[in-house]
Amino acid sequence: MKYCIIIPDGMADYPLDKLGGRTPVETARTPNLDFLAQNGQLGLVRTIPGGFPPGSDVANLSIVGYSPKEYYSGRAPLEAASIGIQLKKDDWAFRCNLITADEDTLEDFCAGHIKTDEADVLIKLLNEKLGNDTIQFYTGKSYRHIMVYRDTQKMDAKCFPPHDIMEQSIKKHLPKGNGSEILIDLMERSRALLSNHEINKVRVDLEENPANMIWLWGQGHRPNMPTFKERFNLTGAVITAVDLIKGIACYLGWDIIDVPGATGYLDTNYTNKGQYAIKALENHDMVLIHVEAPDEAGHEGNVHEKVLAIEQVDSKIIGPILAAKNKFRDLRILVLP
Repeated sequence: MKYCIIIPDGMADYPLDKLGGRTPVETARTPNLDFLAQNGQLGLVRTIPGGFPPGSDVANLSIVGYSPKEYYSGRAPLEAASIGIQLKKDDWAFRCNLITADEDTLEDFCAGHIKTDEADVLIKLLNEKLGNDTIQFYTGKSYRHIMVYRDTQKMDAKCFPPHDIMEQSIKKHLPKGNGSEILIDLMERSRALLSNHEINKVRVDLEENPANMIWLWGQGHRPNMPTFKERFNLTGAVITAVDLIKGIACYLGWDIIDVPGATGYLDTNYTNKGQYAIKALENHDMVLIHVEAPDEAGHEGNVHEKVLAIEQVDSKIIGPILAAKNKFRDLRILVLP
């Protein structure tokens, strides 16, 4: 038996006036999804247990069979694993977004999707000026980075995901609770360091959003998880450009398949993702394909791009996998947003 999980992240949506009262999925041309719906089984699944934040971290743990109630400790420790950060038992990992702030308003949670090479310069500057034996900053990808607080102090302050507070007050959404004074100090000091950096001066000149502040959130300790092989006696692989999903794969003991052109954004290479998934199924029991593009389109409020992303997933990933199904003795395919 082979298993293939396809996650067009953020595909689900409400009926929209722009689409004549239809959802993006209803609007998109999806003959392969239609085939699966007509010839397979349909159902509803609750991937976010009661009392948990509705995020990709919690949902994807549920999807791969790991109860968040037992294994979830926060988003950042999972992302930290994907870039090779070794967390000790008492370490706190934080997601560190590079954002665009305008006075008291959070303008852009991703700083105009800043390129990794520019972001790396800024993160290294922060580590040089703000880092010490207790606090370290690590470069991830684009606007998504990690800060680690290596101390036994409790740091479970309430922190707000920046993508949930776009165009809202920064002061009203600063961390609250244990350790908040440290986090706020770092965020405020980062603004002073980044605002006048040459990279941001150039970005402003080019009418690009500057990465002029960090936003800390999603904290947690290293989770204690058995591998997928230990839990289900199955091997697995993942295809994704998103650090969070790669981090989950690290803890599961799955192989991470590097796909040329996979960006985690609207310009990702859908064709390569589909072809590499078919190849991975030859020597893995389960392959998970995660596509971030629909979710990014949703965050940007771009209905057209979301519909297009769904169509690309259907034609370039689901379609080829269906066409190759006879290569495998028994293949089960699950598609869920």
